[in-house]
Amino acid sequence: MKNWEEKIVKLLERYFMLNLNQDIDWEKFSHYAIVHHSTSIEGASLSIHETTVLLDEGLTAKGKPLMHHLMQTDHYKALLFTLDAANKKKLLTPHIIKQLAALVMQGTGSLHHTALGTFDSSKGDFRLLNVHAGETRFVDFTKVPDLVQLFCDELNQFLQQQQRLVDGLQASFDAHFNLVSIHPFADGNGRISRLIMNYIQHYYQLPLAIVFKEDKSAYYEALTEARKSEDITIFRHFMYKQYEKLLLMEIRKAKKSKTAHVKPTGKGKSGGLSMIF
Repeated sequence: MKNWEEKIVKLLERYFMLNLNQDIDWEKFSHYAIVHHSTSIEGASLSIHETTVLLDEGLTAKGKPLMHHLMQTDHYKALLFTLDAANKKKLLTPHIIKQLAALVMQGTGSLHHTALGTFDSSKGDFRLLNVHAGETRFVDFTKVPDLVQLFCDELNQFLQQQQRLVDGLQASFDAHFNLVSIHPFADGNGRISRLIMNYIQHYYQLPLAIVFKEDKSAYYEALTEARKSEDITIFRHFMYKQYEKLLLMEIRKAKKSKTAHVKPTGKGKSGGLSMIF
């Protein structure tokens, strides 16, 4: 993993030197890409152009299901909520995670009636039933509240300590894996866990990671293999590759468009960056 750390540090240094946040609409289209890829993994069929038109102008795509549009508009609201919480340095609580889940599932969630009562996924309620996906059977629903509280407590303890950026990046990947493996909700767990990953990244002012829709199969395989072998490094390795893909794509895009303005950093600037990584 050390080689990946060194590679990511070098790419981050190149990325930050491009000053992409000074480009008009760069942040907005970065957010649109997150929404597009995350919802596409869960079955949304809109193209990136259709996603942009929907989020920019509120116009729906012909022939595409209403649910797919709702997934995207809800995810965008949830992303903005997530980034606002990170900007304010809010520590995570089960309540905040439920609020996030309610935003993700606002238009597509529903009531679930079980022998132990009714819960509403559109309100961010924890599940009151047991769930499985493929070969994976997730924790018993009775354990969810305590596990989510423990997840928040451990993550908050980490966030309150001074960390290198690369430590924050790895923590974001681990949180993604750990929360989706608890699977607190009846639906939306993948989207919610990826948003929590983005929360930690924004907390440290890192570029926001994307799990690319074209790598969906490899993503699920990494999650499954990491659980089966009880080796989280399998998932970390996958996410480091996704992050490298994102950074290289942004660097190449900026150079191609010639819109990024690289400013002289002065002697010792690069070394200063390396210290915080």
